[in-house]
Amino acid sequence: MIEVRDLSKSFASQHILDGVSFRIEKGESVVIIGRSGGGKSVLLKQLIGLLQPDTGDVLIEGESIVEMDERNLLRVRHKFGMLFQGAALFDSMTVAENVGFAFRRDRSLPPQEVARNVAAVPDMVYLPETESKSPSGRSGGEKKRVGLARAIIYQPEIVLYDEPTTGLDPIVSDSIDQLILRVRDRLDVTTVVVTHDMRSARRLGQRILMLHDRKIYAAGTADEIFQSQDPIVRRFIDGVADAKEHHF
Repeated sequence: MIEVRDLSKSFASQHILDGVSFRIEKGESVVIIGRSGGGKSVLLKQLIGLLQPDTGDVLIEGESIVEMDERNLLRVRHKFGMLFQGAALFDSMTVAENVGFAFRRDRSLPPQEVARNVAAVPDMVYLPETESKSPSGRSGGEKKRVGLARAIIYQPEIVLYDEPTTGLDPIVSDSIDQLILRVRDRLDVTTVVVTHDMRSARRLGQRILMLHDRKIYAAGTADEIFQSQDPIVRRFIDGVADAKEHHF
């Protein structure tokens, strides 16, 4: 479904990714872990062409998107839904307008059909009162649900999640994780989650990739990664700083 080949990315003199390669199969649930600022979100944005790599390739169902023109890139992006970090909602719109934003923007469906699609999605993510409410007064967990509803309204084949539980308490985080699994199973989607929340990684990852030092340092099933005795993997999972990082 997704193949990344020898991907490298820098911003000015800062090297973010250097020779990243992996494959994600159709229907898989893959979690990408790694330190904050380590390139996880940069990698995610390259999977849908929001950022272009300096070198390397990204293939979606065997089709390279790196040199793709905008029209074809839009066609490929229709296979994706994305829940952005912080949900990225429009406070000037109601919840229903946020959820149906993509349909309204490209005007591909008549208003009645958009309304039907918008009405169907909140039930899947347990989100009542969509029509007239603004997202501005909602809790962090509710905003994530609105963002998730917007991500899946097209019934995508792949859903990308950028730090879906950041800023949420453990109980709300668990409920968001359960929704991600529900969406995966109900829609039969390929799921890619970027997180540094180890509870989420364990719950969501059929397979886990660990980004470290600009590369995929470790890869395996959740059990393999969480039982790893590699010191770098162990320190990250246990949340233990390297000795040289003990400075204040």
